[in-house]
Amino acid sequence: MSTTSALPFVRPAAVAGRHFSTVIVGAGINGVGVFRDLSLQGVDCLIVDKGDFSAGASSAPSRMIHGGLRYLESGSFSLVAEATRERNLLLRNAPHLVQPLKTVVPLSSFFGGLMSSALKFLGRTPPQRTRGLLAVATGLRLYDLLGRRQRVMPNHRISRVQPADRQLFRAAVRWTATFFDAWISHPEWLVLELVRDACRDQPRSAAANHCRVMGCAGKTLTLRDETTGEVVQVTADAVVNASGAWLDRSTALLGGAVPRVMGTKGSHLVLDHPALRDALQGRMAYFEALDGRVCIVYPFLDRVLVGSTDIPVDDPDQIATEPAEVDYLLEVLGEVFPNLSFGRKDVVYTYVGVRPLARSDADKPGQISRDHSVVIDPPSPARDIPVVGLVGGKWTTFRALAEEATNEVLHLLGRERTASTRQLPIGGGSGMPQGGQATEHFIERIARDAGLARERAQALLRRYGSEALRMAPHFKVAGDVPLQHAPDYSAAEVAWLCTETGVIHLDDLVIRRTLLAIRGLVTDAALAEMAGIAAEALGWDAGRERQELHNCTTALRERHGVRLAPAAPDSDAVPAFHAPLTTHPALSPT
Repeated sequence: MSTTSALPFVRPAAVAGRHFSTVIVGAGINGVGVFRDLSLQGVDCLIVDKGDFSAGASSAPSRMIHGGLRYLESGSFSLVAEATRERNLLLRNAPHLVQPLKTVVPLSSFFGGLMSSALKFLGRTPPQRTRGLLAVATGLRLYDLLGRRQRVMPNHRISRVQPADRQLFRAAVRWTATFFDAWISHPEWLVLELVRDACRDQPRSAAANHCRVMGCAGKTLTLRDETTGEVVQVTADAVVNASGAWLDRSTALLGGAVPRVMGTKGSHLVLDHPALRDALQGRMAYFEALDGRVCIVYPFLDRVLVGSTDIPVDDPDQIATEPAEVDYLLEVLGEVFPNLSFGRKDVVYTYVGVRPLARSDADKPGQISRDHSVVIDPPSPARDIPVVGLVGGKWTTFRALAEEATNEVLHLLGRERTASTRQLPIGGGSGMPQGGQATEHFIERIARDAGLARERAQALLRRYGSEALRMAPHFKVAGDVPLQHAPDYSAAEVAWLCTETGVIHLDDLVIRRTLLAIRGLVTDAALAEMAGIAAEALGWDAGRERQELHNCTTALRERHGVRLAPAAPDSDAVPAFHAPLTTHPALSPT
């Protein structure tokens, strides 16, 4: 991300009266993927979201970039082949954020699960049986075969349980299967990088968060700025509906056919548990609970990430991680790792998102396909332009879904594809050093050019990839002083994030622009310090600063289980139309 390029992030007033070839509704990973692909083809686009960029399900995945091993049981071979290919591409195109993840599967029996797997493949609902060595070995062999394209990681192997793992897993575990997938450190940042890349490729494209679509008539879309209440209009030749679990609601607003989607929520826990983190030795444990549900646990930065539940929901705006879900996931950890203890005191952060699944009559949420499709609502008596809808999908396959949707839009616009995103680096993934020696030289160059300590240069490279080389001098000029209460970030860096990445609210900054919240590093003092920096950078008065601090504190406490003291609100700080926290659009992308 260049600090000197024109900012792609705008407020609705800046685009009032403009015409765009395409307007994209929903700035999650799939919508932003389409935005980037269309802009690469020279198509001028506007992307809008009633909340922040990636504030819905796109900021609440298991943070895995994976092929979907368990989808093989339902015969979803094409989905797994696509997902493993896209995983391999992301490892190449975004190496600063996506890294290989060694994964271990504990196995207790030899023949277990064969009949259950066969019944699932035939579309039947089997009784819950833990999968054994033979079933897992067969699945992993096929997984390796389907993921051979663009492959950069070793094939699987199966061995007798090692002494260290004998102490880690329950006593019944006799073998472990090891294979590789990948994980992403900061998915919200990759979304922002895609936005920046898109507007670099097509300067007439623009992105507006906290901007709600109110309706579409003729070729005109009416937009409302959720921070000021101002209503503006733009015109377009096509609309892309990428609103995920809110697809049916957006489609109804735009005058299309419903229903098409259903949602299941997935809750995750982040633990401060050094004993488990060390015992995992950098690996993810992929296992089945005694009730047959597949769960994961892996080291996430200096914490441990645990997930997830899979529960049908009717209203994606009204979800939270329930206490029963926390207890369930902790209980499952106790089953798998009986020599370690787990309690709510270990939980430093929780988060939940709604998976946008294609509507299905499957008996259980886990049996619903994670595949995706593109549907078109043609012009109607009230609407003169087509609406292209994105149904289903998963984080890993966003590029493939965006490519499919972009091809449909190009056809509707009468234009040709001129470039592919398949081998295109994302953001700071461009020009990343390859290998240990090259990385050391790159870190030394950042430190030398910006006059920063080597450790600081290394942290910026991990966080922003090759863009750290251009960002670091800016931080140094502004005075790269660490935050007093969150020294992983500097005051200059936080101010830059506020002004350069479309921050509107304090929770945009704390929860999605930084990794402080998910790592459990936000304290009352740190939050107040960041609010002060944001107020100065964004021109908030004292009342607005207090209200933002109250809203963010309440969101962290009530939505994410962070132990913070309540912050006093200021009723005069923001206009009356600003949404109260209970309806803040942090989990709704449209």
